[in-house]
Amino acid sequence: MSIDGAPPPGARADWTIDQDWASYTQAEHDVWVTLYQRQVEMLPGRACDAFLRGLDALDLHRGGIPEFDRINVELRKLTGWSVVAVPGLVPDEVFFDHLANRRFPAGRFIRKPQELDYLQEPDVFHDVFGHVPMLTDPTFADYMQAYGEGGLKALGRGQLHNLARLYWYTVEFGLMETPEGLRIYGAGIVSSHAESIFALDDPSPNRIGFDLERVMRTPYRIDDFQQVYFVIPSLKALRETTLADFTAVYARLDGAPDITIDAMAPGDRIFTCGTQAYATAGGRLAAV
Repeated sequence: MSIDGAPPPGARADWTIDQDWASYTQAEHDVWVTLYQRQVEMLPGRACDAFLRGLDALDLHRGGIPEFDRINVELRKLTGWSVVAVPGLVPDEVFFDHLANRRFPAGRFIRKPQELDYLQEPDVFHDVFGHVPMLTDPTFADYMQAYGEGGLKALGRGQLHNLARLYWYTVEFGLMETPEGLRIYGAGIVSSHAESIFALDDPSPNRIGFDLERVMRTPYRIDDFQQVYFVIPSLKALRETTLADFTAVYARLDGAPDITIDAMAPGDRIFTCGTQAYATAGGRLAAV
């Protein structure tokens, strides 16, 4: 998700700002601690090993909201990535350029205590706790850089809506197949207490094997739990798919209709044929 226009006052031309870590209040640090503790208690056995290793490597629990300069030291050593602070959502071309250059843009604000379970705009907890641990994994780090490079190309082709679906169903809401069962790696799930349970345990959503064109033809929800999750076989397989030239893929997608969000399609590898009971009943706003 992004916006258009010029950088707001105080932001640089690339939309970055200073994190200004010293200005966080104790109440804001306490919100981070509350969110962090409840997620780390439930994620073992749910999150993929790469996420859990990254969480340990970056020591994100120390003293509340992490200081970007501190975690960037370890992150750069591991994969050459860094976290840069931005005032909020940024234009697509700015977002892709940051990713292509191994910079992850993160909001510096944190939600209020009364917003622990839902926030419309991604905050520092979603961005840093949810996204950054995976960037310590070399394979996923390469995938994210390739996605940024692909995004700059997609802008020129008018295919951004297709590429946005790839990001949504992998980086934000992706599941992974492992010998121990399905695991979470998407930031929108690992940063959400409620969706960490729903994505793996609830009978409502479809869970389907990842296929690039299938994903790019599938709309997504931004206001509630997902009706479908796509399952990758490995991070390596995800990276290899993204490193390929999408020119022929985009050409085929130009004449292909969307696949409705709750549908099964010919050729789907089905992990769960969901009841869709949650969505049919009207759902509710999902936790971030």
